[in-house]
Amino acid sequence: MAKKKQSYVDLKDQPVPEGSHLLEVDNLKMYFHTQDGVVHAVDGVSYTLDRGETLGVVGESGSGKSVTAKTLMGLIEMPPGKIEGGDARYRGKSLLKMTEEEMQHVRGNDIAMIFQDPMTSLNPVYKIGRQVGEGLRLHRGYSKKEALARAVELLDLVGIPEPEKRVNEYPHQFSGGMRQRVMIAMALACDPDILIADEPTTALDVTIQAQIIELMQEMQKKNGNAIIMITHDLGVVADMADKIMVMYAGRPVEFGTAEEIFYDSRHPYTWGLINSIPKQETDEKKPLTPIAGNPPSLVNLPSGCPFAPRCPYAVGICHEKLPEHITTESGHYSACHFADDPKFLAYAPETSRTRANLAARKAAGAQHAAKEA
Repeated sequence: MAKKKQSYVDLKDQPVPEGSHLLEVDNLKMYFHTQDGVVHAVDGVSYTLDRGETLGVVGESGSGKSVTAKTLMGLIEMPPGKIEGGDARYRGKSLLKMTEEEMQHVRGNDIAMIFQDPMTSLNPVYKIGRQVGEGLRLHRGYSKKEALARAVELLDLVGIPEPEKRVNEYPHQFSGGMRQRVMIAMALACDPDILIADEPTTALDVTIQAQIIELMQEMQKKNGNAIIMITHDLGVVADMADKIMVMYAGRPVEFGTAEEIFYDSRHPYTWGLINSIPKQETDEKKPLTPIAGNPPSLVNLPSGCPFAPRCPYAVGICHEKLPEHITTESGHYSACHFADDPKFLAYAPETSRTRANLAARKAAGAQHAAKEA
C-alpha cells in the first residue's frame, strides 16, 4: 500500500552517521524532584544498539528500566522529571533535544513501545481496528479505509483469528494474551527501527509468554528492527538477547553479551538474579532462592555500593566507596570492587561460570575460604 506524501523528514530514511550506532545512550541521567527529595531514577545509563540486535534490560521493580525507556520516548512529565545529564541519539540526532512535534513523528514511527499493561494502554471506548490503524493515519497519511485494511493484516500477522471480525470489537472482548498481541500489532504498524518491549509477558501464562517472544523474534527476522526487551526475569531474555544490561537502583551494574552474563557474570546482584530463576528439577521440590532484603530508596541511597546492604559478600570498602566499572577486553563490565578478583569470582553460581575457568575458580575459592577460616 503506497504511502501518502509526508511533510516531515522520516529519520528512518536517513543513514546512520559513519562510526555511530542506530541508538546511542550516553551516561543518561533522569531525576525526579519531589517533596520528599530528589529521586535518582536513572543515574548514568550507557549502551549502543544496532539494527537486528536485541538488548535485554533486567532488574527488579524500581531499578530504572522503564524510566530509561520512557525518557528515550519523551514520555516523562517535566517537571517533576528533569534530565540531569547525558544524551540519547537516534541515527545521530539527539532525542533529548527534539521538540515535542519532532518526537511525535518519532514515537510509533521510528521507535515504538509495547507497554506493560495492555488493558490500561488500550482505550476501552474505541474499537481495536481504529486503535491499531491510528499510527498509520498519523505517520503514513492513510485514510480510514486504508488504515482499517492494514489493521486486519496486522492482526492476522500477530496470530489473532478472524481479524476481519476482531477489528470491530473492543478491548474488553479480548483475552490478556490477545490484547498483548494487539499492542504488538500497533507497535509494528509503521515498521519501526526500534521496538521497546516493557515487560510484554507480565501476567501471561507461560505458554502465551513463549508465543509472544517467538512472535517478536519472527518480526525481527522479517523486518530487521532492533529490540529493547525490559524484564525482571533473566530467563525471559536468555534465548533472545544479544547483550544484556543488568540495572540496580537506577544504575547499570553489569553489561555484556548474553553468554558473558549467563556464563561469566561478575556482579553479586547478577548472581542473585541467576539463582532466583526456577530450576527445572523433576526429582524433588526445592524452594526458590530469593535475594534477601529490599531495593534501596532512590531518594536516600546508601553510601558506597547501593547493593552492599543486600550483598552477602560485602566488606568495608563496599559500604564506603561507589565502585567503578571494571571492564574486560570484550567490553563486558561490572560495577563491583572485586569484579576482576579470581578468588571473589569463585563464589559465582555454577551456572554462571565459564567451563574454562571453573576448576581454577573452585581452587581459588577454596584457598580464599581457608585463609578466612
